[in-house]
Amino acid sequence: MSGSNIFAGTSGGGVYLSSNNGTGWTTVDSGLTNPYINALVVSGSNIFAGTGYGGVFLSTNNGTSWTAVNTGLPANTFVQSLAVSGGNIFAGTYAGVFLSTNNGTSWTAVNTGLPANTVQSLAVSGGNIFAGTYAGIFLSTNNGTNWTAVNSTPTNCDVWSLTVSGSNIFAGTHGGVFLSTNNETSWTAVDFTNSSVVCLAMSGSNIFAGTNDGGLFLSTNNGTSWTAVNSGLPANTGVLSLAVSGGNIFAGTNGGGVFLSTNNGTSWTAVNSGLTNTGVLSLAVSGGNIFAGTNVGGVFLSTNNGTNWTAVNSGLPANTEVMSFAVSGSNIFAASWSTLAPFRGVGYGVFLSTNSGTNWAAVNSGLPANTEVMSFAVSGSNIFAASRSAPTTLGSVGYGVYLSSNNGTGWTAVDSGLTNPYVTALAMSGSNIFAGTNGGGVFLSTNSVSVL
Repeated sequence: MSGSNIFAGTSGGGVYLSSNNGTGWTTVDSGLTNPYINALVVSGSNIFAGTGYGGVFLSTNNGTSWTAVNTGLPANTFVQSLAVSGGNIFAGTYAGVFLSTNNGTSWTAVNTGLPANTVQSLAVSGGNIFAGTYAGIFLSTNNGTNWTAVNSTPTNCDVWSLTVSGSNIFAGTHGGVFLSTNNETSWTAVDFTNSSVVCLAMSGSNIFAGTNDGGLFLSTNNGTSWTAVNSGLPANTGVLSLAVSGGNIFAGTNGGGVFLSTNNGTSWTAVNSGLTNTGVLSLAVSGGNIFAGTNVGGVFLSTNNGTNWTAVNSGLPANTEVMSFAVSGSNIFAASWSTLAPFRGVGYGVFLSTNSGTNWAAVNSGLPANTEVMSFAVSGSNIFAASRSAPTTLGSVGYGVYLSSNNGTGWTAVDSGLTNPYVTALAMSGSNIFAGTNGGGVFLSTNSVSVL
């Protein structure tokens, strides 16, 4: 930020400016010959942009025009990070750290004590300069003249980001987020380490997070801290899906079937009787019914909180993967595709059951052929489906969001403004629908029907 101006650097799109708190954005790229912006910092009235293989650019007029300021930097420098300390500007690059004391007019390498590798992140805390590298974190107390390894760095040394909040220093690594409250004398994990979060669920004020190979975590304070809640779950299990039914929490795992907790995750019990496929990709609750979508096993139904399960696949193709469900009144929608030869490419699309899974029928009119539906969202009588065509058949044809307002009888593309159509997740919040994309960020629609 610079005064009331907000600047956003993009990967390939240059720099954008908003002077109205993000309500509108304007491209400010004149003179910016490299549009891959990895870092932005403000020093007084000067704005510096660090680019991919283009070095550093400076604007003295709020982004109206930019000038390359690379004297002393290696040719085609990849600038990963920038930091300001008083009148000093630091640039973290693929060739180490460089310092400018004259607003970018010239740069000098300040790497004594640093390893010969990439500096991915920089942070300033008082007179201390921190550099995050893939060999750990280094500290300089003399404006980069010398650097010293901080030997108590987090257990995962690939440090991609650093930030300072008061006396707290946060380090973002490939092993999670770590916090130091004592200038890196010691670190504490404040995030689930070495795992990707693949599902979330709310139960009252409790937030549950399922990870790809680290089990389940619980936060009771809006995500400020998390605690592993894996008692009764297999070691290092992947929790792929979650569902809440009253005081019951159901967790679908990547090979252990379904587990139930009746005490907010304090303990878990396997509830798999009749569940012949234990790779549970999706879960849904409809009244007293629990539906489990499996990996090449179709859909299973429990009417007694998981005590018993019955396959309910009449009308579904053989060897069906069910990646997601949507519940709209008494209607259950299932996103299906077959992955095993010779069934690959057979049965893609959306299937509907109006009788609790007793029968399923394809409802794909208006959807592209061989559609994989990645996610559903429901708003009243509107069903939204995030779709992509099977890569084995039609390449990228059919990516985008589709809407049905007649229980799947027909679908219509609703993609206006959606510049990245590869939508992997949908979520509703009141009348707002959010679309998470693969590589394009998040898009918002406030009119629930025509524009995303």
